[in-house]
Amino acid sequence: MTIREITDNYSVSPQIALEDLPQIAEAGYSLIIDNRPDGEIPSEIGTEAMRAAAEAAGLTFVANPVIGGAITMENVSTQGAAISGAAGRILAYCASGNRSSIVWALSQAGNRPTDELVALPARHGYNMEIWRDQIEALASGK
Repeated sequence: MTIREITDNYSVSPQIALEDLPQIAEAGYSLIIDNRPDGEIPSEIGTEAMRAAAEAAGLTFVANPVIGGAITMENVSTQGAAISGAAGRILAYCASGNRSSIVWALSQAGNRPTDELVALPARHGYNMEIWRDQIEALASGK
């Protein structure tokens, strides 16, 4: 399990395993956001299996499947609502952490400076520069 801290309360990760969830809870996370569509993964680590294991570990679980290359405004809104409603630290995961970083940056447009939304994920190799115009467009609409 490789957790990459984007902010003090939002981190991303590549796919996690069921057995990682107790350790994630012990590390102080309270919310898991699953950005991985079930069609990409075996059912053993699909949404419902992860939800059951997360809840058994005392974590809140939100499913927000993001399809690579087809991010929707519903994905952005769902991520933003989950983030704003979280009672503590958040871990979002997908295949690599990239989609979880993208929907975070888009959902925070207007709440944080665009340069920050681009730079924070870039520390971990996630290229948000290609999303700069979309972030700025969303920020101007808020």
